[in-house]
Amino acid sequence: MPLHIAIDARRIRDFGIGTYIRSLAHALGEIDRVNRYTLVAGHSDAPLLADLPENFQCATYARPDSAAFDNLAFPAFIHSLAPDLVHIPLSRIPLLMIRPYVVTVHDIADLLFPSGASALRMQLRKYRFRRGLARASRVIAVSEATKRDVEAATGLPPERIRRVYNAPDPVFFDGVTEIAPAERQRIMERYQIDYPYLLYAGNIRRHKNVPRLVEAFAVARDQLASHPDYKNLRLVIIGDTISQYPEVRQAVMKSRVDHLVRFLGFVEFETLRCFFESAAAFVFPSRYEGFGLPPLEAMACGTPVVTSNVSSLPEVVGDAAVLVNPENVFDIARGIRDILLDRALRAELIRRGRLQAARFSWSRTAREVLDIYREAAKR
Repeated sequence: MPLHIAIDARRIRDFGIGTYIRSLAHALGEIDRVNRYTLVAGHSDAPLLADLPENFQCATYARPDSAAFDNLAFPAFIHSLAPDLVHIPLSRIPLLMIRPYVVTVHDIADLLFPSGASALRMQLRKYRFRRGLARASRVIAVSEATKRDVEAATGLPPERIRRVYNAPDPVFFDGVTEIAPAERQRIMERYQIDYPYLLYAGNIRRHKNVPRLVEAFAVARDQLASHPDYKNLRLVIIGDTISQYPEVRQAVMKSRVDHLVRFLGFVEFETLRCFFESAAAFVFPSRYEGFGLPPLEAMACGTPVVTSNVSSLPEVVGDAAVLVNPENVFDIARGIRDILLDRALRAELIRRGRLQAARFSWSRTAREVLDIYREAAKR
């Protein structure tokens, strides 16, 4: 008998979780024309889901999941839809959420890296996280590392948790929509970029380690000051605003590279892809990742990657990246130098990177998630 599955899609415009929601919904639309899906999103988000098949519909709900009243209002709204199963694609679960539901855990950074939260707020955050997962029919973890983190943080039995990998946006693999050289040049000219640059894409939260990235860039640039190709090397950071992170600004000023580091905030998808394809290297020295999608996106674009040797990142990038110690500025700088100067290494990493990124497929992810839906609904 067909299921009616409701998916919380309110964060469809977010940097990482938005990719997850969009890609999963479209992949489910490709493989499942039997079950009925209701995507709960804001009114302005409907165009992002307009090209889904007839068994998908949108339900408008305006309140964000950060609102306190959402703990009551969202479950009541979901109840009015009468679904057989609900998928919460982020581990921010309303306290009164109706069951059965499946939840996806992308990471537990909020528990490991609290940003100015009081002891009481942290206790409430941990309680809500554990309670939400304990009541879930199934928990989806996006990597083996995240699965271990969830087990350690909640004590849930391993059989309640399923590892299902994320994947890069399929558009990164679509040669038909490859950015033409003239369009790429136009975008670069619009941002006044006519120099080689290292790229970082993602938010700038504490565990992302951006201050050390800035310091490592300063070290590497000093060492490349006389190099004919990289003497004008810059660092471009996309995906967040520096104004909220004084420690990043301090690192830029202390390293005396304020004229060499550019913070562009959020950009459109095609622009982001252009920055990926045009970068000399993608550098992602995060201290913690539940999955680590940006390195795979860079690999899919043919850009060599420097990333951390901790958390889920070695699991995701395999042997297709230069791995560095994220706590050591000089090791990050060493990785940057190696990937820029060793041409044979660059060529091999580009080749391996495309293969590694292609190992992750939203079609496979959707099939595994659909199996979990069926299992959770029966339970």
